[in-house]
Amino acid sequence: MGQTASQLGEHASLVVLPLFAVLTLNAGAGQLGALRAVEQAPILLLSLFVGVWVDRWRPRTVMVLADAGRALALGVAAAAGLLGGLGLPALLGVAFAVGGLSVFFDVAYQASLVRLVKRDQLVWGNSALEGSRSAAQIGGPALGGALVSVLSAPIAAASAALFFALSFVSIRSIGRGETIPERSERPPRLWRRIHEGLRFVAGDTSLRTVCLASAAFQFFFAAVMTVYLLFLPRDLRLSGTVVGLALAATGPGALLGSLLAARLPSRFGYGAVLVSAAALGDGVFLFVPALHGSSVVTVPALLAVNFVFGTFSQLVNVTVMAVRQTATPDGMQGRAAATINFVGMGLTSLGSLLGGFLAEVWGTRTSLLVTAAGMLLSPALMALSPLTRLGRTLPALPETEVPSA
Repeated sequence: MGQTASQLGEHASLVVLPLFAVLTLNAGAGQLGALRAVEQAPILLLSLFVGVWVDRWRPRTVMVLADAGRALALGVAAAAGLLGGLGLPALLGVAFAVGGLSVFFDVAYQASLVRLVKRDQLVWGNSALEGSRSAAQIGGPALGGALVSVLSAPIAAASAALFFALSFVSIRSIGRGETIPERSERPPRLWRRIHEGLRFVAGDTSLRTVCLASAAFQFFFAAVMTVYLLFLPRDLRLSGTVVGLALAATGPGALLGSLLAARLPSRFGYGAVLVSAAALGDGVFLFVPALHGSSVVTVPALLAVNFVFGTFSQLVNVTVMAVRQTATPDGMQGRAAATINFVGMGLTSLGSLLGGFLAEVWGTRTSLLVTAAGMLLSPALMALSPLTRLGRTLPALPETEVPSA
């Protein structure tokens, strides 16, 4: 319940802030790229430090504090907007705060399941949790886009704040059942623990490949989305409500992908599923630049593209998470997740800036085609790695343990 509410708030805010900048503040391509870059910069700045903290504290504590902070930030933004004082500089500050607190929540979330269920239940557990996130992906963008169009950006921000508050209350009720990481009397220094996480991920072939493939995908996907959010309202002349509904189509697809993730890897092999799903999910964006004409034609096409992308990207997400959790000892879960986030998503801010730059220089259609083609580098890296040889069952955790937490 808490994760679903938190994801509703996050996906609503991901639509509310860019649409507010484009439709209300008349932000240009470069300014929108800057907004998205500011929101994503905390991934690069904070992930490694957050991983150390998550390995030392209850994930629940980290998640509830992150929810409280995001609710407060968006609540302040809503109040300022209603008073007419929410300009682009203030919007950048809110985006950075929400992005930074989301790093805390996401790393803790990825480490929490291992402390609640047995390892042989991880695929099922991830499938269930990602299914709830898929439900949020259905409602979040549509709700955010509709509220911006029908009411106002401040009201939309306030609604996202309420979802984060609901998540705070729900996750705070988690009590017994969550294990606490063991702590030594004098824990190693912060930088040493960060180095341990980096060394562990770099030394594991599967995790190293996941890092590189994730970095390629997230960089180009950030560029695609920056151009995409300009292309839909300006080139295709779609309203904020329709933009939100089009993006929300990833939700039903992601729900289907979560269900498929509980079955396909054990039937066809983890490696085969990862490569084929990534190729199909990323490749579908190549059709977007070809869209022209009235909304009667373009909207169904956009819904289909987002549905296919949601299905196969979620299948990749759940499968990759199971691979990472299975290959990582309990005392390293937070740092492993944070290291992959750092490497995989740390370049998203640069990708957003690239998308804004290309849209200004080449126009949105050409930029969409180039950046969408770049996303295919991710499945190519996985196809050329030993990750493709993963079979129907994941290897057991090695006997060698990592340094004590």
